[in-house]
Amino acid sequence: MRKLFGSGSGRRFEAEWLVVGLGNPGEKYARHRHNVGFWVVNELAKRASAQLKTSGSTMQIGVGSLAGTKVALVKPTTFVNESGRALGQAKEWTGCDAPHTVVIYDELDMAPGALRVRQGGGHGGHNGMKSIMARIGPEFVRIRIGIGRPAPGGEPTWDPEEVAAWVLSAPMGSDRAVLEDAVRLAADAVVAIVTEGVEAAGNRFNRKGPVVSPA
Repeated sequence: MRKLFGSGSGRRFEAEWLVVGLGNPGEKYARHRHNVGFWVVNELAKRASAQLKTSGSTMQIGVGSLAGTKVALVKPTTFVNESGRALGQAKEWTGCDAPHTVVIYDELDMAPGALRVRQGGGHGGHNGMKSIMARIGPEFVRIRIGIGRPAPGGEPTWDPEEVAAWVLSAPMGSDRAVLEDAVRLAADAVVAIVTEGVEAAGNRFNRKGPVVSPA
């Protein structure tokens, strides 16, 4: 078992891994594309028998076991753009360093249902990533879930109002089913990360789009 960083120094939620899903707090945003990170944490909480409870002013947190590994699960209660505040606090409370932190979030420039696991890298223009990197550095593990870019008239758009309306809306029908499938796979990927490592998880779960069933 990996030695817990800061063990015995008053950590409130000691764990071997810290897993954080990004999203906006509150029922108003719960079903939005921007909250797929929260969806994954909810799925993991069921698997780990963890109950997330509000702690402090920046997060809901719970500790459980995934494949015999002690994992702290977090949903920030800040908005996505201020996620770094929650990550900094969770790092202190759990004793987990950046390489043992997994952050799950939505990605506009990946096809809906696509999945990408990697460690380190840049922020890609994602304001939540900018906030997190400013607090804990870049070496955390990322799981990006593709939500696609809005394409009114069939052409992708970078218009801020169109993009905001897209990410802050609930997918319906087959779009919802595609994301729900990706959420289950992302949860599987988290289990693989903590048991087999990031590279092995990426080899198994990275995909450019949803799995299409034969007709």
